[in-house]
Amino acid sequence: MPSCPTHLKPVVGIKFDTLQQGISFYENYARVSGFDTRLYSTKKRKSDGKISLKYCVCNKEGFRETPRLQSNCKKKRPITRMGCNARITLKLINDQDNYIIFSFHEGHTHPLTTPNSAHHSKQCRNLTLAHKKYIMDNSRANIGATKSYRLMKEHVGGYHNMAASVSDFKNFQRNIRKHIRGKDAQMLIENFKRKQEMCSSFFFKYEVDDKCRGKFSASAPLSARIEYRRALQ
Repeated sequence: MPSCPTHLKPVVGIKFDTLQQGISFYENYARVSGFDTRLYSTKKRKSDGKISLKYCVCNKEGFRETPRLQSNCKKKRPITRMGCNARITLKLINDQDNYIIFSFHEGHTHPLTTPNSAHHSKQCRNLTLAHKKYIMDNSRANIGATKSYRLMKEHVGGYHNMAASVSDFKNFQRNIRKHIRGKDAQMLIENFKRKQEMCSSFFFKYEVDDKCRGKFSASAPLSARIEYRRALQ
């Protein structure tokens, strides 16, 4: 049974102005109590299509279907569903656009997250703007996501202060590569153009063959490189 302050605990009959407020209320309760949530099924009214019932459940609700064993499978998928029945049901008030807590099941079938490891939960993990800029800056220096995560851990004083996982770092760097795929050559040209605008002595040229493959060359005298560094400062 979760342990949390009374004012954060869901009670049948609590009223919310919007559906999202009810969902956020349960997510906040879950974060304090030590478990993750996910949105479950939805029922809509046939007359106007509005959501009449919304179920929010524990992240370990139900059971996964047993996958077929594959000969080339090297890593077993961890068990994440344990048949947990903890959930909340939000119901639309017929004559209003408000929602109330229609039902609430509090008990869980699995251990809850301790306060010392709460930062590993899905709802507590969040890539901030500082994280994203750190990953991008390190990526320019050919530093991977895993090493960036370890370096930042040293800066902030430990894993418990990271508020993100190494998988979050890897996924963000993957999204960056996916975004610039097919545009990396143009980005290099734009970078050289900016250097040329800041330093007139900087020189670069590129050639493109019939298959759109480019060949670059760039050079600058020592005085131009010093001038460029001063312009950056």
